[in-house]
Parts: sequence; structure tokens; C-alpha cells
Amino acid sequence: MPQENFDTGLLWYIIAIIKSSQCYSITKVSLLVVTKLLCTLSVAFVANWSVAARADAPKVVTDIAPIHSLVAQVMQGVGEPQALLPRNASPHGYAMRPSETRALQSADLVVWVGPVLTPWLDRARDTVADGAVNFVLLDVPGITVLPGRELAVFADEHDEHDEHDEHDEHDEHDEHDEHDEHDEHDEHDEHDEHAEHDNHDEHGHDAHDHGADGQDPHAWLDPSNARVWVAAIAGELAKLDPENAAVYAANASQTDARLAQLQTDLDTQLTPVRAVPFLVYHDAYQYFESRFSLAALGAISTSDASRPSPARLSELRAALKAEAVRCVFSEPQFSNALITALQDGADLESATLDPLGSHLEPGPEFYAGLMRSLAAEVFDCLN
Repeated sequence: MPQENFDTGLLWYIIAIIKSSQCYSITKVSLLVVTKLLCTLSVAFVANWSVAARADAPKVVTDIAPIHSLVAQVMQGVGEPQALLPRNASPHGYAMRPSETRALQSADLVVWVGPVLTPWLDRARDTVADGAVNFVLLDVPGITVLPGRELAVFADEHDEHDEHDEHDEHDEHDEHDEHDEHDEHDEHDEHDEHAEHDNHDEHGHDAHDHGADGQDPHAWLDPSNARVWVAAIAGELAKLDPENAAVYAANASQTDARLAQLQTDLDTQLTPVRAVPFLVYHDAYQYFESRFSLAALGAISTSDASRPSPARLSELRAALKAEAVRCVFSEPQFSNALITALQDGADLESATLDPLGSHLEPGPEFYAGLMRSLAAEVFDCLN
């Protein structure tokens, strides 16, 4: 029986009993009071019944606030995800509190960027959440995944890649021309390759920015990636909760439309400053730069856990003098001392960017707020 029919029938049944009782004389006023009381009880019952129904929603945990926001939009009306990483905490080195460990342990679904961003979550998930569905966003087909950058000046990195490509093509021609000689030196080349990998490991680049696959993990800063993710998240939730599949699909469709409009708005806003070069403290904005064709010159640090070398700072000073750099962007957790030293008397603007949006309130509106905040800071400093 539908819930509203059950409540209405119960109400009139009780009133009929009261009317037929010889022990009481029911006036219109008292009948009205009883009716209001029963209506209140009925509403409370329906509310409790709805909460009980929501208890069956999948238990979903996420890593960072931007991902939590996307999942929350897809789950609206069914349940709420829980983000493991608090505001102002570093994603690449975090020790979970007992309540967060319990949330991970009881999770049905873990939605996270991947171990290249949060290696601690990879270890914890294997230990306490081995029964949960593991949904790594960097592995979702159809998204843009960019390689990590290591050089101080990004243009040098592009030139170096081009040089490697040209060198590889030249080697390929040599391979055809001198196949026998190539075979003779295979063992030596293999040894060199291993040595090169060993030397690369010795650099000690933080796993947060340069994982085993050399991926840049900050993929949430491209709204096109977010659009692919919300559809994939809806599909994963539908597998766990088929009864609410239509709700997840509808929410994902609405979220996709909002993200498409967001991307259009930001593209329009940032178009006037596309050609203006700037410097960032932490190389976390490559996806944002690439999506909106911004002219980032370089980064003071490759990650938020490493200090730049004197040679890197010297290279950046030279680049700042050679280019018409308008602005240097810091982040909330960093001191401005290095930026002041880099400016070296130059007339540069400075502003603060935060790829995790620690100043924003978590929730469904967080993602759009984060992206609009980044765009506003970039535009205001470069304009």
C-alpha cells in the first residue's frame, strides 16, 4: 500500500473510533486538535521511514574535496559521500584519524584520483577496505592525462621532449642501416637504460607529482575530465544500487550540463589574458593551463613537498628577466620568501592559488566554486 494512503486511512480510522466512543463528547474543537496531532505523528513517521530508506544508499568515500563535490552531485537525493582528507591537509602525506579509518573500512565504493596523488590511501585501502570497489579516476577511459613536468621553465621541457623525439627518429633510421651493429650492442644499451632509470630514481622527486607512470595527478582542474568522471561515477553507483540508477543518471546529466557551462564561462573569462606569462610556486595547474590555453612560464617547485635548488631559482630569475612576466602565484601553505627573492626588485604582481580550495566549504557546489575562484585570481593578476 502507498505510504500516503496508509497514513490517511489510519487517521480516519482513529477519528471514527473517537466519534463512536460513549466515554467522551467530542466537540469540533477537540476533534481539530486530535486531527492536527495525528497529522504531526504521520509526518514524523514518513520522515523516519524516508531516513530508513536512505540508510541503504551505498557508502562512498573519496580522497579530496574536489572529487567529493563531483560525487556528491551525482548522489544528491540518495546519499552523501565522505571525504577522507580534511581541509588544509596535504594529499600526499596524511595519517587518517580513527573515524576516517572506520569510514574507509565500511565503504562500498572508494572514488579517488589514484596512488600518484595519495599513496597513503593506496596502502590503507589494501589494508582496511579490500572489500570495497576501487575506482581510480586517472584510469577512467576518455579523460586527458598529462605527464608530470620537472624542469623549472616549461618551454625548455617541451624543447627537450622534441629533441628526444628527433633523436628517437634518428636512432630508428640507424637501426635499419646498421641492424647487425645494433644487435651487437643490445646488451650494452640495456645496461645504459637501467643505469638511466637508476639515476632518475636518485633525483628523489616526490611521488605526489611524479608517480611510477610519470603522470601529473591534478586532473580535476580540467572540467572536461570532470564531465567524463561524473558519467563514470553514475555508472559505478548504478551497479551497486540499481534501484536508484535513474536518479544517478539524471544527476550526472544535470551535472554535466553545469560543467559544460562552467567551462564555457571560464574560457570566455580567461581569453583576454591567455598570452600573458606567469609563474607558479607549485606545478599543480598544468591541466588548467592546458584547457584554457594559458601561458605559464614555469614553476618554483615540482611538488608541494620539495624545496627548489639554487640552480633552479637562478634559471627562473633569468627567465623572469627575459620574459614579460606579469604575475607570480603562491599557495596558502607556502611562505612568500622565495617569491620575494625571485622578484629581485622587479615590478611583479603576486596572488594566491589553491588547487584544493581549502578556503571553500565542501559540498556539491564546491567544484564550481573552486574553478571560478582559480579563474578569478588568474584573471585579476594577469589583467
